Amino acid sequence: MKTNGGRSRVSLKRTTEVMLLAGTLLCFSLPASTQEPETFSARLAVMPIDAETSAVVTGSGSGTAVLDGRRLRVTGSFSGLRGPATVARLHEGPAMGIRGTSLFELAVAASVEGTFSGEVELSREQVQRLRQGRLYIQIHSETAPEGNLWGWLLQ
Repeated sequence: MKTNGGRSRVSLKRTTEVMLLAGTLLCFSLPASTQEPETFSARLAVMPIDAETSAVVTGSGSGTAVLDGRRLRVTGSFSGLRGPATVARLHEGPAMGIRGTSLFELAVAASVEGTFSGEVELSREQVQRLRQGRLYIQIHSETAPEGNLWGWLLQ
């Protein structure tokens, strides 16, 4: 039985199947739609660990983190430290406001005021924890080696 200008139904069915398969393969070969980068900010404030350190922790600062996929770019500034900054790190706490584990080092100016920055690749779990407000920036100084300024990254 002939239809469609001489093509058989079998041939038309085969053409339709090939086109459907080609369209499906094309969809899978296209890059996944990219999400817009997410921005987080932190207000860095003094966080004395005990009564002794409350006399030596001073200063303030701010930070911004931009999450693009799983790549996190962190930048910020600080001022008013009593002693020069020694290290800046990205930490993860068990909950927002609770001290936690150091994850990544950030570059920091060895000064009482300056900037910090870094770029890291987060795991999927760390991305979730960032969105939950569990990641924070901590700057240490010569006068406060356990941490001078802390700030939780929030959307």
